Amino acid sequence: MASNSFFKKNYHVDLIDVDFNNRLKLSALFGYLQDVASLHSESLSMGFCEMTQKYNKTWVLMRARLEISRIPRLNEEISIETWPQTPKKLDVERDFLVRDKNQNIIAKASSIWVVLDLKTRRLSKLDFIAKDFPEIISDRALSNKLGKLSAFGDLKSVYKKVVGYSDIDVNGHLNNTKYVDYIMDCFPIDTHKRYIVKALELNFITEALCGDTIQLLRDISDLDSNLVYIEGTNYETNKEVFRSQIEIEPLNNQSSKLDKN
Repeated sequence: MASNSFFKKNYHVDLIDVDFNNRLKLSALFGYLQDVASLHSESLSMGFCEMTQKYNKTWVLMRARLEISRIPRLNEEISIETWPQTPKKLDVERDFLVRDKNQNIIAKASSIWVVLDLKTRRLSKLDFIAKDFPEIISDRALSNKLGKLSAFGDLKSVYKKVVGYSDIDVNGHLNNTKYVDYIMDCFPIDTHKRYIVKALELNFITEALCGDTIQLLRDISDLDSNLVYIEGTNYETNKEVFRSQIEIEPLNNQSSKLDKN
């Protein structure tokens, strides 16, 4: 195995990264995944600075799925491993494993990334990076393919959110970790006390920019399967911004009857 095919970083779960239950927020975990992917790309001379300065392009996350066996808690030490797959014409897949201090796997993730041309805001072919790609590790974190998500039934409005300064990243659009916060805010605090998320899958469809108003909509018609669908649309244009599907699980064998109001 080539040493540059694989990247690992240790993380300490800090106070700023946990919720009121002292559990690592999913947005913070997505932030860790984004960080380790960025660092690995930098080590391969394909990081943000190299891509923007040399090619006027940047990496953009298109799809992601996270499966959780156990969510880390405050002051835990964890490590995250990541490795990419062979680049395709327009995208490349990247996998992640999250381990606790005893090296037990507590979460797994797969993702699909594309390259965005910063001038045209269109996708670029990946032939310019394929020749310099490291040796490929064939192991996969998850066996399932990341596909197109869709609602199960009727969508109901939950709330609207205006994208602000604190939501955008170096690419000038809504950061992927913020989408996770928007999704988690679709549930009242009491639901977060009674349920945990076992899996979260996301499709990123259209860029959201500072000043855009995102309409959050929720579908709980497949709740008997512990699945909730949430999507965001641009309130002004009615264009889809993202789609997501969440698998939830009741805590302490409590009722799985989620409040439908």
